[in-house]
Amino acid sequence: MEMVTLGKTGITVNKNGFGALPIQRISTDDAVALARRAYEAGMTFFDTARFYTDSEEKLGEAFEGMREKIYIATKTAAQNAEDFWKDLEVSLHNLRTDYIDIYQFHNPSFCPKPGDGTGLYEAMLEAKAQGKIRHIGITNHRLAVANEAIDSGLYETLQFPFCYLATEKDLELVKKCKEADMGFIAMKALSGGLINNSAAAYAFEAQYDNVLPIWGVQRRSELEEFISYIDNPPVMNDEIKALIEHDRNELSGEFCRGCGYCMPCPAGIEINNCARMSLMLRRAPSDAQLTPEMQAKMKKIENCLHCNKCKSKCPYGLDTPTLLQKNYEDYKRVLAGEVSVK
Repeated sequence: MEMVTLGKTGITVNKNGFGALPIQRISTDDAVALARRAYEAGMTFFDTARFYTDSEEKLGEAFEGMREKIYIATKTAAQNAEDFWKDLEVSLHNLRTDYIDIYQFHNPSFCPKPGDGTGLYEAMLEAKAQGKIRHIGITNHRLAVANEAIDSGLYETLQFPFCYLATEKDLELVKKCKEADMGFIAMKALSGGLINNSAAAYAFEAQYDNVLPIWGVQRRSELEEFISYIDNPPVMNDEIKALIEHDRNELSGEFCRGCGYCMPCPAGIEINNCARMSLMLRRAPSDAQLTPEMQAKMKKIENCLHCNKCKSKCPYGLDTPTLLQKNYEDYKRVLAGEVSVK
């Protein structure tokens, strides 16, 4: 069994965190059963957010009466101190607890600091002094903000996308966190579904002893894959190295990670799925992407206003309108039978 300690927080857990974003898409009964199964199998770190609709409530129901046996991380997207306190109180209520182990700023466009005029970091310190939170963290998709957070010395954890498609700059973040004794929580370890070999994903993360991957799961079958790695963790070997190299070559360049920070679209386009359709058609069973419902979603690309709002909000600097158009043209060729997919 592989364990990881999140830096100076001292939180030590199995190297399988539970990402609770997807459980907002399933029933409460199913979500509760999934979370409890994860705990019974050895997972004790659960990550959610105020932004994830009813995810907190489902975790609250799953773990009522056994709070001290698990670690809960949640997030606030508040832009000011007043909204910070509102979010915190709602999260505590939903989670049926009087404290949160790691409270994180949720993908802010800047690095909150004392004296920056927002009052956000001061609110974090006050919440910690009151015992309502144990540790202060930050999540981000922007390298500049992530680096600033590490350099500031103000944060105990960083949550950042990290998978085997990582760049050298991403790897440097992991190294810097270790040197700063700062926990590194890896989101998007499956790159939003583009990585379809969980064993390879795990083996990559296992190379970094300070990294805790949180796997987003909404199906029992998905969860069981990661549970199987608790007693039999995959290790990097020639076969996995070859698979990773193949995927890096195939997914090199500009592609949508599906993070959703470009949303909402004023034209109603589901950008975070439509802008990655070509890859999804080829890396997952295509039937799910060719339904009448998905065809209708893709057709909305014709209504693109070219307002560039999505482009300005993309943390990866993608030319999103162009990417949408390329994916739509490819999609139409697939529908017409001109291009074959699996």
